[in-house]
Amino acid sequence: MTGSVAERYVQLGLRLGRHVDGIVDTYYGPAELAAAVDAEPVVEPRALVAAAEALLDEIEDGWLRDQVGGLRTYAGVLAGESFSYADEVEGCYGVRPTYTDEAVFTAAHERLAELLPGDGSLAERYERWQHSIRVPAELVEHTVAAAVEEARAWTRGLVELPAGEGVVLEIVRDKPWLAFNDYLGDLRGRVSVNVDQPMSAIELLHRTIHETYPGHQAERCCKEHLLVRGRGLLEETLVLVPTPQSLVTEGIAELAPSMLLDGDEDGDGDGDGDGGAALAAVVHAAGIAFDLGHARAVERASEPCRWAEVNAALLLHDAGAGEAEVHAYLQRWGLMSAQLADHLIRFLNEPTSRTYMITYPAGRDLCRSYVAGEPARFRRLLTEQVRVRDLLDAPAADAPAPSGR
Repeated sequence: MTGSVAERYVQLGLRLGRHVDGIVDTYYGPAELAAAVDAEPVVEPRALVAAAEALLDEIEDGWLRDQVGGLRTYAGVLAGESFSYADEVEGCYGVRPTYTDEAVFTAAHERLAELLPGDGSLAERYERWQHSIRVPAELVEHTVAAAVEEARAWTRGLVELPAGEGVVLEIVRDKPWLAFNDYLGDLRGRVSVNVDQPMSAIELLHRTIHETYPGHQAERCCKEHLLVRGRGLLEETLVLVPTPQSLVTEGIAELAPSMLLDGDEDGDGDGDGDGGAALAAVVHAAGIAFDLGHARAVERASEPCRWAEVNAALLLHDAGAGEAEVHAYLQRWGLMSAQLADHLIRFLNEPTSRTYMITYPAGRDLCRSYVAGEPARFRRLLTEQVRVRDLLDAPAADAPAPSGR
């Protein structure tokens, strides 16, 4: 075989992407590599498995080997190999999903009940609270744009963003995801926000930070600048969905809101410092009465319920539960509206995202444990090739270990 291992990995990833649209999240490497793959006949999945296994035999233990392992697993799925859902997830992302006991959600619900007093069930009170800080659909684009600028300004104090980087913003509908950063290369990203689902102010801030700064856009532009342009790492020009890279990148993006909103100057964690105050002002400017400290307390209390989504995936794909049962489960334990539960089940059934749910809570918890409140460690996540194994081997923080470990 010819070409470097990095070049062969990129070719394999691009060939895999011809089977399922969206498996290649981003590619901004040499155009001639993509053109050559597009010009050749589609390579059968079994041949991709063999090529991935041959590459694994040549690569030393490290970040790139992890990536090829995930690619090999997904190629095997396409080739008809028999995997349990849990085996497929572990093979792709490097963590194994396990069922989280509902006692975890019960404890979270009890904390939420304290934060959201009043009449009615917790689900009803939670919905009323979200509605009270809802951002009208016609104000979403302007509010997100203003939040992007404040988040970028804060992130510049954390990490050096390369000159010329930036994002363009678009509003979309009828997508299986809530928001998406399509990284275009040349330090630019296209951020799409889906307005099909009602969005509270804290959800708007979370999604904006997640997709832009110090989330996906910050990571991608820093790594393009430092790893691709600075070190010539071709493999970084390809972001392949069913690989360990995705768990790390989603973990970064899920941790990013707390780094910004809770990483305030006075250190008391209530979000009233520079970054939090500036973003709260953006929401206030949209005419929404918003207590950021309380909203963050509610968001933190609800974090364990994200594991209910992983349980839902296991119920759907491993336990053979019907969609109606999974829908009811998400409403009860995830405190979701019927509309949002519908949306999540659609996400869990998409070929590109059926196994992806683990990346959000497991990535968040592992990155949080790894960072352990140290900004320098978060900068490392944004600028270096950190492996899932690095996260798993990090000393345990005070937070409980994720059940997907």
